[in-house]
Amino acid sequence: MRYEIRIEGHMSRMLTEAFPELDHVVMSHQTVLFGPVVDEAHLYGLLARCQSLGLHVVEMRRMPERGDETHETGTHETRGRGDAAGS
Repeated sequence: MRYEIRIEGHMSRMLTEAFPELDHVVMSHQTVLFGPVVDEAHLYGLLARCQSLGLHVVEMRRMPERGDETHETGTHETRGRGDAAGS
């Protein structure tokens, strides 16, 4: 499973390093963490980490797996780091 977690504000380098398993991108007044989540316990652990660091989660959503992203022609779409956030 892949998830995207939107955090209010710009996270410092130290805060983003608290999520080594996730990539991140900073977008207008938000930091978007994204990447693989192995199971429900991992997901709840990520949310608990956000809470313990005082981060305000604006949105969280499950993203399509990389192999599931297709164009109308049926070919696989490729995404670079940060593209999962819709930039």
